[in-house]
Amino acid sequence: MTTLTFPLSRIEGHARVEIEVQNGKVISTRFKATEMRGFDIFVQGVPAEQMPVIVPRICGVCSTAHHVASVKALEDAYGVTPPPLASKIRSLLLLGQLLQNQATSLFIFTMPDRVGVNSLFEMDTVPEDKAITFEIAQRALKIRELGTDLITLAGGQFIHPVRAVVGGVNAGIPAEQAERMAARLEQVLPMACDLFDAYWELTIRMKDRIGSWGDDQPAYYITSTGKVKPDFNSHEIRVMNPAGECCEIFSPSSFREVLEFEESEYSYAGKTSYKGGVIRANSLARANLTAHMGTKVANGYLHRLRIEFGTPAHPIMLFELARGIELVYAIERAAQLLEQPLDKEDTDVPYTPRDGEGYGLVEAPRGPLIHHYAIEKGKIAKAEFIIPTVHNMLSIERALKVAAERYIQGDTVNMELERAVGRVVRAFDPCIACATH
Repeated sequence: MTTLTFPLSRIEGHARVEIEVQNGKVISTRFKATEMRGFDIFVQGVPAEQMPVIVPRICGVCSTAHHVASVKALEDAYGVTPPPLASKIRSLLLLGQLLQNQATSLFIFTMPDRVGVNSLFEMDTVPEDKAITFEIAQRALKIRELGTDLITLAGGQFIHPVRAVVGGVNAGIPAEQAERMAARLEQVLPMACDLFDAYWELTIRMKDRIGSWGDDQPAYYITSTGKVKPDFNSHEIRVMNPAGECCEIFSPSSFREVLEFEESEYSYAGKTSYKGGVIRANSLARANLTAHMGTKVANGYLHRLRIEFGTPAHPIMLFELARGIELVYAIERAAQLLEQPLDKEDTDVPYTPRDGEGYGLVEAPRGPLIHHYAIEKGKIAKAEFIIPTVHNMLSIERALKVAAERYIQGDTVNMELERAVGRVVRAFDPCIACATH
């Protein structure tokens, strides 16, 4: 038996792919998370109210989602309902993360795949794409910077936000600051659309070049955003079956009753499934499960996606087009929220800490994120972090097998396989730093 090993780059965290081949046949494809984090262990004994400032350290990219999920888990345990203004500011904070993450994933991680180079900064070396890629790096980084600044505005600081607190948020957003950010969002929206239009075109051209959209087999889809339109500050999880029907709605406290979770023998990240079936989370799941985007431009893109690829859409390269739709949505929706007064109402409510269990749910860029805490004598007795990437593990490995069988024929390995492995994994935008708990 021969084992082909592929290290990965342009992902969050450290991982590799191993493909086992015997007599010209692909036996297995394994996606291995190679780092161990262990936050679930070393937060044991920590005062529960310190969790919202500790868990953002799980990941520098996903820190916002962990921050809000942690606060919501404590509020569930303490029986606290935050005021409406706090929920708006938390939603704005999550939109900042969505904008920052999708810009990073689209333009820094995956756009180079569209033209067959290793880095965004090499794209102007491809002669036929000079017209499309002129100054693309600078423009992409400007959009990403806007996302980081939105997180700072709504979260108090960028890498490890501090504004969400048990009972609400610790401050509103002054009108002058909100107006300045809204103006920046309006200014950058046409630039974001131009970049996404170019990305869409490059994706079509890539498909024509490689002859495939990747694994297009049906799957279950899972998300916690709203049924009618997106809501990343979410409260329940929905599952869509391969035929496009919503077949299950459940609370975060019921996740172990609904999903099957298994540890991996070869990876530090586990895997989930639904009734034995492969699950997909992340942007394509949201595009399939949300009726419309609720904003004009993003909804136009969603309509185009559905006309061209159907509903539900299954090809994995469409994850990235769905990410672009969400990039546009985040800009439009954040601008809408910033038009409302965000400093004229109560930002928090009083509460009394108590022992018990609590579940906090948000829709992170990569899918439903759940924090589960058991509190005894004011301290964390047990913590679980149910990470969105684990929902995609089986799907990633299935898609890798599709790619491997395409490029391995008998004793011959087409060297396009190395690039295909990277394209497959990056389509799911996995976060390994978060997933290894």
